[in-house]
Amino acid sequence: MLEDAARRAAQAGALPTLPDPLPAFEVEPPRDPRHGDYAANIALVLAPILGRPPRTVGDAIVRNLRAPADVLQGATIAGPGFLNLRLAPAFVHRWLRSVHAEDRRFGHTDLGGGRRVLVEYVSANPTGPLHVGAGRNGAVGETVARLLEALGYRVSREYYVNDCGAQVETLARSVDARYLELLGRPAEFPADGYQGDYVREIARRIQETDGAGLLELEPAQRLARIEELSLRMMQDEIRSTLEAFGIVFDVWFSERTLHESGAVQRCIEELRRRDLLYEQDGALWFRATRFGDDKDRVIVRSDGRPTYFAADIPYHLNKYARGFDHLIDVWGMDHVGDVARLRGALEALGHDPSTFEVVLYQHVRLRNEGEAVRMSKRSGEFVTLRELVDAVGRDAARFFFVATNPAVPMDFDLALARRQSAENPVYYVQYAHARICSILREAQRLGVPQPDAERADLTLLRTPEEWALARRVVALPEVVHAAGVRREPQRLCAYARELAETFHVFYGQCRVLTEDRDLTAARLVLVDAARRVLRNTLDLLGVAAVERM
Repeated sequence: MLEDAARRAAQAGALPTLPDPLPAFEVEPPRDPRHGDYAANIALVLAPILGRPPRTVGDAIVRNLRAPADVLQGATIAGPGFLNLRLAPAFVHRWLRSVHAEDRRFGHTDLGGGRRVLVEYVSANPTGPLHVGAGRNGAVGETVARLLEALGYRVSREYYVNDCGAQVETLARSVDARYLELLGRPAEFPADGYQGDYVREIARRIQETDGAGLLELEPAQRLARIEELSLRMMQDEIRSTLEAFGIVFDVWFSERTLHESGAVQRCIEELRRRDLLYEQDGALWFRATRFGDDKDRVIVRSDGRPTYFAADIPYHLNKYARGFDHLIDVWGMDHVGDVARLRGALEALGHDPSTFEVVLYQHVRLRNEGEAVRMSKRSGEFVTLRELVDAVGRDAARFFFVATNPAVPMDFDLALARRQSAENPVYYVQYAHARICSILREAQRLGVPQPDAERADLTLLRTPEEWALARRVVALPEVVHAAGVRREPQRLCAYARELAETFHVFYGQCRVLTEDRDLTAARLVLVDAARRVLRNTLDLLGVAAVERM
C-alpha cells in the first residue's frame, strides 16, 4: 500500500520520479504502542534520493494512500518523517477469527512452496559427551528447522558424524590406555589424551563385554577395535542425550564413508582438473582467494592426510546430489573462517553460492551461583548437556538457548532457569498459557457456552488492554516470517514473553467471565486465541505448553 501510494504521488507530480524498484524500507511495530500499530521509514529512505525533506515525502505518501477502511484506520507523520499506521478493528477481528479457524496452522504459510532444505546442526565430534555449547547449537538448529517447516519448506535434519581423523584416534588411544589399566597391564596414557571419567566408563564397558579378549590382538588391531567400540558408544550416548533434549535427526551421516567411497579423492582430482589446486611447502592448497576468502587453504597436509575441509566439500556435494535445494549449517563462531572457503569450493564446482548458508552462534558461558563453570573435554572439567537438562529441565534449556541472538555470547543462568517465578521467562510464558487454560476450565464448570468465534461480537473489545492483546495475538504470522527468513529464532522467545506480559496486564484489568453474556463470549474468543498462539509459539521452540502449573 505504501509503495503504491508513493508511486501515485510521483504520477501526480507531488514527488519526483521514483527509482524502480524502490529501495528497501521497514514496516514494523513502534517501540511505543501509543504511536500506532506500525511505523514505516519509507519517507526517510526516499528523502535523500528525491532531494526532498522526509516530512514532505511522507505527507505526499499519506495524501495518496488508498487503504480500505476495514484495514487501516489512519496514517500520520511523526518525528523526522516516520509514517505511523493504525489498523482498523475489523481487520484485527478477522485475524482473531482466523486464529480459531486455523488453530495449529495459524502462523504457517506456503512461502517455501515445498522446496527441500537440509539443516545440519550439532555435528559435534563423537569424542565425548555433548557439552552445553552443543545444546545451543541444537536448540538454534532445531528451531530454525521448525520455522522453515512453518514457512512451507520440506526440511530434513542431519548430524554429520566426524568418525575419522586425529581426534577419533586420540579417543581410541585414551580408552585403550584405560582398558589396559583395568586389566592390570602397563599403559602410558597419551599426553594429549581425553581425561574425562567417560573415558574410563567406555573402557569399563569394553572390559565387561570383551574381557581380556582384545589383548590377544595385535596393538594396531586392538586399537582399531577399541576405536570402533568407542565411537559406537559415544554416538549412542549423543543420540540419547539429544532425544532427551527433544531433537531427533533424520540422517546421521558418516564422514568415514566419504573417504572409503573415494568421494574425497574424486573431489580433489576434480579441483585439480579445474586448476584450483597447487602444491606449496609439500602441501596441496585450494585457491580460495579466487572466491573471496582472505587466503588460500590447505586441502591435503604435507604428510598426505586430507584436512577436514577436504571432506567438507564432497559432503556438501552429496547433499546437493540428494536433491536438496538449499543447505543450512549451524556452526560455532570459531568456524567462521571456514565459511568462505567452503562456499568458494561449492561455487567452483558449479553450485550457486546463495544456496549454501551458515548460521553462526557464539559460545555459552555457564554460571552456577555466580561462578563460571569451565568446560573442556581434555581436562574432564565440563558440564554435559544431559546434566544441564537434568538440572533445569528440557523446556528451560531450550528456551534459554534460543532466547539470545545466536551471534551474541550468552550466559546461561542456572539459578534463573530453576526459579519458578515471573523472573524466569519460560515459567512466565508457560504460566500465561496455564492461566488461560484455567479460565476456560472455569467457564466450562460454570456452564458458560463455548463461544463461536465467527459469530461473537468482537466490537465489544474496546479497552486498551483488549486491543493490545488482540493486536499482539494476531502478530504471530509476521513474527514467524521474520524469524524464519532472517534465521533469528530468538524473535519467537521475545514474542512469547511480550504476548504473555500483554495477557497478564489484560487479565489484571479485564474480567473474562462477566454477567454480560456477549462481552464474556468476546473475551473468551480473545483469550482462547491467545492460548492457541502461545501454544503454537512454544511448539516452534520445542517447549511444552502446559495446562496446569
